[in-house]
Amino acid sequence: MLDIKFFRENIEVIRTRLATKKFDVDFDAILACDAKRRALVGEFEAARSAQNAANKEMAAMKKGTPEFLAKVAEMKAISAKTKELEKQVGEVEEEWRKLYLTVPNIPDESVPVGKNENDNVVAGTWGDPAELVSPNAVAHWELPWFEKAIDFKRGVKVTGAGFPFYVGDMARLLRALIQFCLDEAHEAGYEEVMAPIMVNPASATATGQLPDKEGQMYYAPEDDFYMIPTAEVPVTNFFRDEIIDERDLPIRRCAYTPCFRREAGSWGANVRGLNRLHQFDKVELVKWTHPNQSFAELETLKDDAARLLQKLNLPYRVLLICSGDIGFPHAKQYDLEVFAGGQKRWLEVSSCSCFTDFQARRAGIRFRPKDGGKAETVHTLNGSGLGLPRVLAAILENNVQPDGSVRVPEVLRKYYGKDFIGEPKI
Repeated sequence: MLDIKFFRENIEVIRTRLATKKFDVDFDAILACDAKRRALVGEFEAARSAQNAANKEMAAMKKGTPEFLAKVAEMKAISAKTKELEKQVGEVEEEWRKLYLTVPNIPDESVPVGKNENDNVVAGTWGDPAELVSPNAVAHWELPWFEKAIDFKRGVKVTGAGFPFYVGDMARLLRALIQFCLDEAHEAGYEEVMAPIMVNPASATATGQLPDKEGQMYYAPEDDFYMIPTAEVPVTNFFRDEIIDERDLPIRRCAYTPCFRREAGSWGANVRGLNRLHQFDKVELVKWTHPNQSFAELETLKDDAARLLQKLNLPYRVLLICSGDIGFPHAKQYDLEVFAGGQKRWLEVSSCSCFTDFQARRAGIRFRPKDGGKAETVHTLNGSGLGLPRVLAAILENNVQPDGSVRVPEVLRKYYGKDFIGEPKI
């Protein structure tokens, strides 16, 4: 949520900068509702002041006198007007809030202007696919033993498409990936939390999933709970409506959770196998920072995610996301994509983002300056460290051996317990 004072005073600048994002905003409706809201609040406060003044006058009058009875009648009229204005203020406040929540965050000036993913800028690369990808690479779903190791058919039977079973060694390898990512996050200074995988609407609204992505989240109407699309949602809300001591900033947390997304409108070869699931596993990195440090912390966040890919020996590239492709609450965003040698394409495995004060303002997360001044809004960041299905896909594709098995990256072997996964060709 943007600061309302900034919004009112810089409306034309905001119109211009948000025009480069992919979201539609009805600025005229918001401004008209804000004007109506402010006028009603002024009327309500004036009526309440008149009511208080009349109360004081009555207290000084002798009961039963004509003047007192006249003041009682006047009080009833003022009270009725005040109550009606209070109701109208509540209604217009709700209307304004719904409209204002549709305003996305402003892209930082360092974000390249563009219309879509084709305008994203390659900000860095690591590893040569020609050197790091096996000459035997195939798409992971074409491995002869793949359907035994990751059973999609039985997942469809039990739940539906996009909810696979990981079986035997593959379950162990996925667990190894999870533990590796968490241990590396710990070494980088992130404190681990085990977070809820269902959240209330206030939490989803605070991080910007609502109202923007309401149709993509699984919802339990009886409880008014949403299944989380990412651990960013519960972890960021850890400090909702709290004031943090500036001396504690930056705060870094990591969390492993399963994540749930409908991924509406997805189809074709790009969603085969592990490329896009409705339930998937992810380790998330979250930061709360001082406003002066948030963009510097974004760079270290990106580097923390990239270091995992380097240790897994997976070639990757870093994309600086353009204004037309950046997310609703994002001020600046990097995506990390690994090269999957069998598919011969790049797969996004991490999105690292700075939200400035946008999420924290919605969530009411502030910090108390160490000099004892007025509480200020923190800045929040998050990044995938990592999204595991596509990482697993790249590992399987890039490390296929001549006999059809897959060599496990060295950093995972202490968790997994073996050097290879899969059934060799007979």
